[in-house]
Amino acid sequence: MGRVREHNEDAIACDPMAGVAVLADGMGGYAAGEVASGVAAAQINADLSRMKAEYPRISAMDLSNAMRESILRVNSQIYRSAKQDLRYSGMGTTLVAAAFTGNVVVLGHAGDSRAYLLRQRRLAQITKDHSLLQEQIDMGLVRGEEESAKAVKNLVTRALGVDLALEPELGMHPVLTGDQILLCSDGLSDMLSDNSIQTILNDYEGAPAAAARRLVQEANLAGGRDNISVIIVLVHPDSRE
Repeated sequence: MGRVREHNEDAIACDPMAGVAVLADGMGGYAAGEVASGVAAAQINADLSRMKAEYPRISAMDLSNAMRESILRVNSQIYRSAKQDLRYSGMGTTLVAAAFTGNVVVLGHAGDSRAYLLRQRRLAQITKDHSLLQEQIDMGLVRGEEESAKAVKNLVTRALGVDLALEPELGMHPVLTGDQILLCSDGLSDMLSDNSIQTILNDYEGAPAAAARRLVQEANLAGGRDNISVIIVLVHPDSRE
Protein backbone atom coordinates (compact mmCIF):
# COMPACT_ATOMS: atom_id res chain seq x y z
CA MET A 1 0.00 0.00 0.00
CA GLY A 2 1.02 3.57 -0.70
CA ARG A 3 0.15 6.50 1.54
CA VAL A 4 -2.72 8.03 -0.44
CA ARG A 5 -5.10 5.46 -1.93
CA GLU A 6 -7.61 3.61 0.23
CA HIS A 7 -7.21 0.22 -1.44
CA ASN A 8 -4.56 -1.58 -3.44
CA GLU A 9 -5.22 -2.31 -7.12
CA ASP A 10 -1.79 -3.88 -7.74
CA ALA A 11 -1.37 -7.64 -8.03
CA ILE A 12 1.64 -9.92 -8.38
CA ALA A 13 2.07 -13.63 -9.04
CA CYS A 14 5.26 -15.68 -9.23
CA ASP A 15 6.35 -19.26 -9.80
CA PRO A 16 10.10 -19.38 -9.05
CA MET A 17 10.41 -23.05 -10.01
CA ALA A 18 8.94 -22.33 -13.45
CA GLY A 19 10.82 -19.05 -13.83
CA VAL A 20 7.70 -16.90 -14.22
CA ALA A 21 6.79 -13.55 -12.65
CA VAL A 22 3.81 -11.31 -13.42
CA LEU A 23 2.88 -7.85 -12.12
CA ALA A 24 -0.30 -5.88 -12.87
CA ASP A 25 -1.56 -2.44 -11.83
CA GLY A 26 -5.34 -2.17 -12.07
CA MET A 27 -7.50 0.80 -12.96
CA GLY A 28 -11.21 1.48 -12.97
CA GLY A 29 -14.00 2.07 -10.48
CA TYR A 30 -13.85 1.10 -6.83
CA ALA A 31 -12.47 -2.46 -6.54
CA ALA A 32 -12.83 -3.03 -10.31
CA GLY A 33 -9.15 -2.39 -10.99
CA GLU A 34 -8.35 -4.83 -8.23
CA VAL A 35 -10.38 -7.50 -10.06
CA ALA A 36 -8.68 -6.83 -13.40
CA SER A 37 -5.15 -6.91 -12.02
CA GLY A 38 -5.85 -9.98 -9.91
CA VAL A 39 -7.24 -11.93 -12.87
CA ALA A 40 -4.36 -10.88 -15.13
CA ALA A 41 -1.58 -11.73 -12.69
CA ALA A 42 -3.03 -15.06 -11.57
CA GLN A 43 -4.12 -16.33 -14.99
CA ILE A 44 -1.02 -15.37 -16.97
CA ASN A 45 1.23 -16.77 -14.25
CA ALA A 46 -0.76 -20.04 -14.29
CA ASP A 47 -0.72 -20.27 -18.10
CA LEU A 48 3.02 -19.74 -18.41
CA SER A 49 3.90 -21.95 -15.44
CA ARG A 50 1.84 -24.76 -16.94
CA MET A 51 3.59 -24.29 -20.30
CA LYS A 52 7.03 -24.36 -18.65
CA ALA A 53 6.12 -27.52 -16.70
CA GLU A 54 5.01 -29.25 -19.89
CA TYR A 55 7.92 -28.00 -22.01
CA PRO A 56 10.85 -27.23 -19.66
CA ARG A 57 13.22 -26.61 -22.59
CA ILE A 58 10.81 -24.48 -24.60
CA SER A 59 12.42 -22.07 -27.06
CA ALA A 60 12.30 -18.35 -26.36
CA MET A 61 10.19 -17.79 -29.49
CA ASP A 62 7.64 -20.44 -28.51
CA LEU A 63 7.51 -19.02 -24.97
CA SER A 64 6.99 -15.53 -26.41
CA ASN A 65 4.11 -16.83 -28.54
CA ALA A 66 2.59 -18.57 -25.50
CA MET A 67 2.88 -15.36 -23.49
CA ARG A 68 1.16 -13.35 -26.22
CA GLU A 69 -1.69 -15.86 -26.47
CA SER A 70 -2.18 -15.82 -22.71
CA ILE A 71 -2.22 -12.02 -22.57
CA LEU A 72 -4.73 -11.79 -25.43
CA ARG A 73 -6.96 -14.41 -23.79
CA VAL A 74 -6.94 -12.56 -20.46
CA ASN A 75 -7.48 -9.23 -22.21
CA SER A 76 -10.64 -10.63 -23.80
CA GLN A 77 -11.79 -12.10 -20.48
CA ILE A 78 -11.42 -8.77 -18.63
CA TYR A 79 -13.00 -6.79 -21.49
CA ARG A 80 -16.07 -9.04 -21.62
CA SER A 81 -16.47 -9.02 -17.83
CA ALA A 82 -16.40 -5.21 -17.84
CA LYS A 83 -19.10 -5.11 -20.53
CA GLN A 84 -21.35 -7.68 -18.86
CA ASP A 85 -21.23 -6.47 -15.25
CA LEU A 86 -21.81 -2.80 -14.40
CA ARG A 87 -19.75 -3.19 -11.22
CA TYR A 88 -16.69 -3.72 -13.40
CA SER A 89 -17.42 -1.13 -16.08
CA GLY A 90 -14.26 0.61 -17.27
CA MET A 91 -11.88 -1.72 -15.48
CA GLY A 92 -8.49 -2.56 -16.94
CA THR A 93 -4.92 -3.19 -15.91
CA THR A 94 -1.36 -2.57 -16.97
CA LEU A 95 0.89 -5.60 -17.12
CA VAL A 96 4.53 -6.63 -17.13
CA ALA A 97 5.40 -10.33 -17.24
CA ALA A 98 8.72 -12.16 -17.33
CA ALA A 99 9.37 -15.80 -18.16
CA PHE A 100 12.80 -17.40 -18.34
CA THR A 101 14.03 -20.16 -20.61
CA GLY A 102 17.66 -21.11 -21.29
CA ASN A 103 19.67 -17.89 -21.09
CA VAL A 104 16.79 -15.65 -22.18
CA VAL A 105 14.06 -13.72 -20.38
CA VAL A 106 10.89 -13.18 -22.39
CA LEU A 107 9.02 -10.01 -21.45
CA GLY A 108 5.45 -9.04 -22.22
CA HIS A 109 3.95 -5.72 -21.25
CA ALA A 110 1.16 -3.22 -21.77
CA GLY A 111 0.99 0.16 -20.07
CA ASP A 112 3.46 1.85 -17.75
CA SER A 113 4.46 -0.96 -15.42
CA ARG A 114 8.14 -1.56 -16.13
CA ALA A 115 10.96 -4.07 -16.35
CA TYR A 116 14.58 -3.15 -15.57
CA LEU A 117 17.82 -5.09 -15.90
CA LEU A 118 20.62 -4.67 -13.35
CA ARG A 119 23.88 -6.02 -14.78
CA GLN A 120 27.31 -5.39 -13.32
CA ARG A 121 25.79 -2.81 -10.95
CA ARG A 122 24.27 -0.73 -13.77
CA LEU A 123 20.51 -0.37 -14.19
CA ALA A 124 18.74 -0.13 -17.56
CA GLN A 125 15.02 0.08 -18.31
CA ILE A 126 14.20 -2.69 -20.80
CA THR A 127 10.53 -1.93 -21.43
CA LYS A 128 9.17 1.27 -22.89
CA ASP A 129 6.08 2.85 -21.33
CA HIS A 130 2.86 2.79 -23.32
CA SER A 131 1.75 6.24 -22.19
CA LEU A 132 0.79 9.60 -23.62
CA LEU A 133 3.82 11.10 -21.89
CA GLN A 134 6.19 8.66 -23.59
CA GLU A 135 4.61 9.41 -26.97
CA GLN A 136 5.12 13.13 -26.41
CA ILE A 137 8.73 12.54 -25.33
CA ASP A 138 9.32 10.45 -28.46
CA MET A 139 7.97 13.28 -30.61
CA GLY A 140 10.18 15.82 -28.84
CA LEU A 141 7.20 17.77 -27.49
CA VAL A 142 8.14 17.54 -23.80
CA ARG A 143 10.87 16.31 -21.53
CA GLY A 144 9.93 13.87 -18.81
CA GLU A 145 11.00 16.21 -16.02
CA GLU A 146 9.08 19.26 -17.27
CA GLU A 147 6.10 20.56 -15.29
CA SER A 148 3.82 20.16 -18.34
CA ALA A 149 4.58 16.44 -18.37
CA LYS A 150 2.77 15.88 -15.07
CA ALA A 151 -0.68 16.36 -16.65
CA VAL A 152 -0.27 13.30 -18.89
CA LYS A 153 2.10 11.24 -16.75
CA ASN A 154 -0.39 8.50 -15.87
CA LEU A 155 -2.43 8.33 -19.09
CA VAL A 156 -1.65 4.92 -20.55
CA THR A 157 -2.16 4.11 -24.22
CA ARG A 158 -2.32 0.32 -23.82
CA ALA A 159 -3.89 -1.78 -21.08
CA LEU A 160 -5.63 -5.12 -20.71
CA GLY A 161 -9.42 -5.01 -20.71
CA VAL A 162 -9.82 -1.75 -22.62
CA ASP A 163 -9.70 -2.85 -26.27
CA LEU A 164 -10.17 -6.28 -27.84
CA ALA A 165 -7.60 -5.26 -30.45
CA LEU A 166 -4.85 -4.89 -27.81
CA GLU A 167 -1.40 -5.87 -29.04
CA PRO A 168 1.00 -6.46 -26.14
CA GLU A 169 4.66 -5.65 -26.63
CA LEU A 170 6.93 -8.70 -26.46
CA GLY A 171 10.70 -8.75 -26.10
CA MET A 172 13.52 -11.22 -25.54
CA HIS A 173 16.71 -10.38 -23.64
CA PRO A 174 19.75 -12.58 -22.89
CA VAL A 175 20.52 -12.98 -19.19
CA LEU A 176 23.75 -13.73 -17.38
CA THR A 177 24.43 -15.26 -13.97
CA GLY A 178 24.16 -12.47 -11.40
CA ASP A 179 21.72 -10.37 -13.43
CA GLN A 180 18.67 -9.01 -11.66
CA ILE A 181 15.36 -8.38 -13.40
CA LEU A 182 13.17 -5.84 -11.62
CA LEU A 183 9.45 -5.64 -12.38
CA CYS A 184 7.54 -2.73 -10.84
CA SER A 185 4.35 -0.72 -10.95
CA ASP A 186 4.52 3.03 -11.53
CA GLY A 187 4.09 3.48 -7.80
CA LEU A 188 7.82 2.81 -7.62
CA SER A 189 9.10 4.45 -10.81
CA ASP A 190 7.09 7.65 -10.25
CA MET A 191 8.53 8.06 -6.76
CA LEU A 192 12.17 7.03 -7.20
CA SER A 193 14.66 7.92 -9.93
CA ASP A 194 16.46 5.20 -11.82
CA ASN A 195 19.65 6.22 -10.02
CA SER A 196 17.98 5.76 -6.64
CA ILE A 197 16.65 2.34 -7.65
CA GLN A 198 20.11 1.34 -8.89
CA THR A 199 21.75 2.42 -5.63
CA ILE A 200 19.32 0.41 -3.51
CA LEU A 201 19.72 -2.72 -5.64
CA ASN A 202 23.49 -2.45 -5.35
CA ASP A 203 23.34 -1.80 -1.61
CA TYR A 204 21.41 -5.07 -1.20
CA GLU A 205 23.42 -7.10 -3.69
CA GLY A 206 22.52 -10.79 -3.43
CA ALA A 207 19.51 -10.08 -1.18
CA PRO A 208 16.61 -9.34 -3.55
CA ALA A 209 13.86 -9.77 -0.94
CA ALA A 210 15.48 -7.14 1.30
CA ALA A 211 16.02 -4.89 -1.71
CA ALA A 212 12.34 -5.14 -2.66
CA ARG A 213 11.24 -4.20 0.85
CA ARG A 214 13.62 -1.22 0.89
CA LEU A 215 12.38 0.00 -2.51
CA VAL A 216 8.77 -0.05 -1.29
CA GLN A 217 9.79 1.72 1.91
CA GLU A 218 11.67 4.46 0.05
CA ALA A 219 8.82 5.00 -2.41
CA ASN A 220 6.49 5.55 0.54
CA LEU A 221 8.95 7.89 2.21
CA ALA A 222 9.07 9.87 -1.05
CA GLY A 223 5.30 10.38 -0.93
CA GLY A 224 3.68 7.04 -1.78
CA ARG A 225 1.20 8.67 -4.16
CA ASP A 226 0.29 5.25 -5.59
CA ASN A 227 0.55 1.67 -4.43
CA ILE A 228 3.94 0.07 -4.92
CA SER A 229 4.64 -3.42 -6.24
CA VAL A 230 8.09 -4.87 -6.85
CA ILE A 231 9.38 -8.24 -8.04
CA ILE A 232 13.12 -8.86 -8.21
CA VAL A 233 14.46 -11.96 -9.95
CA LEU A 234 18.07 -12.91 -9.29
CA VAL A 235 19.51 -15.13 -12.04
CA HIS A 236 21.43 -18.13 -10.63
CA PRO A 237 23.59 -20.45 -12.77
CA ASP A 238 21.11 -23.34 -12.54
CA SER A 239 18.10 -21.10 -13.22
CA ARG A 240 19.28 -20.59 -16.80
CA GLU A 241 18.88 -24.25 -17.73
